[in-house]
Amino acid sequence: MKRIIKQVFPQTIPVMAGYISLGIAFGLLLQSIGYGPIWAFLMSLFIYAGSAQFLAVELLTAGATLTNVALLTFLLNFRHLFYGLSMLEKYRGKGIRKIYLIFGLTDETYALLTGYKTPEGLGDKDYYFAVTLMNQLYWIFGCVIGSVAGSIIPFDTTGIDFAMTALFAVLVVEQWKTHKNHIPAISGFVITIAALYIFGTDSFLIPALIVMSVVLMCMKSTLNWEEINE
Repeated sequence: MKRIIKQVFPQTIPVMAGYISLGIAFGLLLQSIGYGPIWAFLMSLFIYAGSAQFLAVELLTAGATLTNVALLTFLLNFRHLFYGLSMLEKYRGKGIRKIYLIFGLTDETYALLTGYKTPEGLGDKDYYFAVTLMNQLYWIFGCVIGSVAGSIIPFDTTGIDFAMTALFAVLVVEQWKTHKNHIPAISGFVITIAALYIFGTDSFLIPALIVMSVVLMCMKSTLNWEEINE
């Protein structure tokens, strides 16, 4: 186990820094509406979806119905359907761990598993599981620390939810620097801007994801996917 942690930990440092910071932000927000550390722990353990948890704070504040919560959470995490499909082969044959790997596939974990190769001497099964578990532990730790801090020290939480956007920006830069082929990234950017212009800020995400998926599938024969994943 020590060997696995030693090999995997360096790759997860960027996510650790982001998750602990974001987790603290979420814990502070959750505490500010009257939900203490135990709620922060349980939400991070069983929901484990950063953007959905931030959304949950707003929904709890607004007194939203369960139907609205379910619908908005589904729409917010709809993107997981698309990049989750690309992990089917990677997760094949992973046994009982596959259930947790699917549950723990966040944007950041996906970025690590597709952006790095499995370290030498370490099997895919152990590597995927270790990355996924360590990332969730970082998130739980940050959320609980933030909630505890919020219960002790008063904080002004105005603008703190921008931390999630900042982490996504860092991951985009890292992916750009890691991969040689930028055609998928540029295509995604152009399609997203077009969808935002056509459908507006409230409805652009799903159309953009659908168009991106279709475009990338059509380009499959012309793109060097091995080069993209190097």
